[in-house]
Parts: sequence; structure tokens; C-alpha cells
Amino acid sequence: MGSAGLESAPKPHAVCIPLPAQSHIGAMLKLAKLLHHKGFHISFVNTEFNHRRLARARGLEFVNGTLSDFQFLTIPDGLPPSDADAIQDIPMLCNSTRNYMIGPFSDLVSSLSSNPSVPPVTCIVSDGFMTFTTSPAASKFGIPLVHLFTVAGCALMAVKHLRALGENGLAPLTDESQLMNGYGNTPIDWIPRMKNMRLRDMPFVFQITGSDDTFFTFLANISNKIGDAMATIVHTFRALEPDVLHALSSMIPRVYTVGPLHLMIDRIAREKSFTSKHIECNLLEEHNECLEWLDSKEPKSVIYVNFGSIAFLTHQQLVEFAMGLANSYHCFLWVLRPDIVNGDKAILPGEFVEETRERGFLSGWCPQERVLNHPSIGGFLTHCGWNSTIKSLSAGIPMLCWPCFGDQQTNCKYICDDWRVGLEMDSNVKRDEVERLVRESMEGEVGKKMRSKAVEWKKMAEEAAREKLMDEVLLK
Repeated sequence: MGSAGLESAPKPHAVCIPLPAQSHIGAMLKLAKLLHHKGFHISFVNTEFNHRRLARARGLEFVNGTLSDFQFLTIPDGLPPSDADAIQDIPMLCNSTRNYMIGPFSDLVSSLSSNPSVPPVTCIVSDGFMTFTTSPAASKFGIPLVHLFTVAGCALMAVKHLRALGENGLAPLTDESQLMNGYGNTPIDWIPRMKNMRLRDMPFVFQITGSDDTFFTFLANISNKIGDAMATIVHTFRALEPDVLHALSSMIPRVYTVGPLHLMIDRIAREKSFTSKHIECNLLEEHNECLEWLDSKEPKSVIYVNFGSIAFLTHQQLVEFAMGLANSYHCFLWVLRPDIVNGDKAILPGEFVEETRERGFLSGWCPQERVLNHPSIGGFLTHCGWNSTIKSLSAGIPMLCWPCFGDQQTNCKYICDDWRVGLEMDSNVKRDEVERLVRESMEGEVGKKMRSKAVEWKKMAEEAAREKLMDEVLLK
């Protein structure tokens, strides 16, 4: 009788909604797959714009779903129609999550709650930066809200103190170049457990060119909403940033770390019961040819170059990176998105193409985790997005850091100063510096020390992925 009653109990049902950007979608999907593996019914919510991108990259049969208990749903974002295969205007997206998506998301939750063919919604798992959209729905329907922050603990702590920066007149800045002079070195010494921070190490402190301060205000106000959730999950691991996480736990009720998520997925991928293994959410089509090319290279001989899914280069920056890589005489794998040069085609110098024909590989979007774990990779030239950073740490790969935007400045500071696995590159990129830092990281004494430290972090990341926190956090 008791066992029959248990069998007939409905599955828990999680509505998962990421911020509409590639790295946020990817992290949320991994968490959703872990939940599904634990027995949850999953409703994964993308915007209509990103759903169309997903259909182009993965095929219609994929987005229509192959599992009855893992469904993809959509809501409109209220932005102007577009078929562009690129990230939308970020300040406009922020405005939309705050002012427009609330209604469509509430309607979707309402329709799920009244749908007899799916289990009742038992929780909303929201990207922490989507809380303006999700908190009203959770409150309206009395559904527990869980926040997932797909950033490091140090970045979340810094976001919590953005309002104080504004009140002290230190932000937002109107010109990124202000951070590169003496003003950028202004000490920020009043944030708990964050040592040797400067203004230039804080996230989101300058407004995006051509916009007002909407973005800064949006993020500063996020900190007021964090307490709306019954639990807050940070995609990090405790050994990596114990001091900051300890301080966060005294400010935010019920903070948990879960991660690295991709290692947790890898651990269960071989189990027969892992039925959502095939579900991916890459908005750009992946190219695997680079893996065959890597197979032909010596161990630790290739530097991997990828500036993520959002960062843009100017044409001149593209040229400087290209010629620096060429002049370093090291092998490289460079991922070039179709929109990497904002508003223009990525045209590389003829001399670069000719010089690097035998030792360079230019690729479209690639399977980054497999690349970073390939034996031929010896270093990673990165924009320091958190998704790239935690995967690089997990693979034991040192980094050359060229932060562009958002939390990347904070990640860069920790990569170089606290975790000691990176070298920072000047934002005003020059080929001579690119050449020097590539050589230093791949063959110099500093590079050897970084590689040794990176291997230590890899072991700690693997230990963290074996912890039982998923049960503790999510099955409550």
C-alpha cells in the first residue's frame, strides 16, 4: 500500500528560465538535466528569438523534443523582430526582463498549473538576473523560487555592492578608458572578504557605449531581489573561493554552491538512466573538425583562442591579435564567430593567413569542453566569461586574460591574483604584447608555474563535482 502510494505521487516539476544569453542558457540547461536525472519533470523556457536560433543550430526535430517529461517552451521578449544569429542589445534585454516578460511568463506558469497532462509546478528555477520576471509569478502562484547565479561568488558579491559604488559617485563610468588610467586603480577595500580590489576589477561599472545607465541600475537593483528566493545556487565550488562564499552566506539566506556543472554532467553521462544526455542548447552550430586537427599536434603545444558568445572585437583588435599569434610561432586554434567584428565581416590580414597556414586552425563555434580537455591544448586566450573560466580551471589549463565586459573584469582579477593561473592583457591590445604573453604562458617559467597551479585547481574541481550537494539543495 505504502509503495503504491509513492509510485502514484506526481513528479516534482521545475520551470527553468535562463537569462537569454548563450552561457546562461548552457549553465541552466545543465542544472535542468541534473534535476531531470533526479526525477523532475522539466519545463525549460527560452525566448522565441533564441528558440528560433536553437532550431537553426540544432534542427526542428530537436527543439520539438524527444522526451515527454523534458519540454522546451517559449515566451516573447518584446524586442523588435530579428533573424540575426547574434546576441540582442543587452540593455534592451534587461529592460525587457524588468518590464515586459513578467506578463508572458506568468501566463505560461498559469497555463502549466492548469494543465492536467503535466505534474503541478513545484518550483521555479530562475537565473538570478531574471528575477524581475520570475519573482512576481512565484509570489502570485505561491510557488517556491530558486535562483541560479551563473557567475562566480566573487562576481555576485561585487554585484551586491554596485549600489554603494553608485552612491559614492564611483560608477557608472561613461568611458571604459577611465578604468585604464590611475582612476581605475582606486582601491575598493570595503567589500567583505574581497582583498586588493580596485575600481577596474569591479563588474559592470561603465555604461555600454551609446546607452544610458539602465544596465548599471538594473544590476544594482538585482541585489534587492536576491532575498525573494527560498534558495540561491551559485555555479562555483567552495574550495575555489571559500572566503567570499562564507561572507555571502551571512548576507543571503540559504546560499549553496553547485558545480562545476559540466563535470557533474560528465559523471552521470555513462549511466543508462541519464536520458537527457542528447539535449543541448547551443545557439550557434558546433564545428568538430578542429578536434581532428588537434589530434595531429604535440601535447600542450596549442593555444586555444575564444572570446565567447557576446564579446566583440574592432577590426584593429582582430588584426593585432592575429599578428601577435602569428609572430609567437606557436600553434593556435582560434574560434571566430560570424559576428565577432561588430557590424562587419572578420577579414584577416593576408600575411597572417599565409604565415600561419601550417600551425593555425580557424574554426566556427566548437565544443569548448572537449577542446579544453584535449591533450594538445596548453593555454587559453579568453575574455574571462565565467563559463569559459570554470571550464578552463576544471581542465587544468592556464589563461591569458582579455576581459571585455560584465563580470569578466572581476574574474580576471581572481584568475591572475588569487588563483594564480593567468596573465592579464592590456585592453588596448597590441601584437607585441600578444606575442610576448603567448610565449610566456606556453614556454616561460611563469607559464610553468601557472600550469602547475591549474592542475591543482583541476583536482579540486573534480572533488567538488563528486559532492552530494544536489540532493541537499534540490530534493528538499
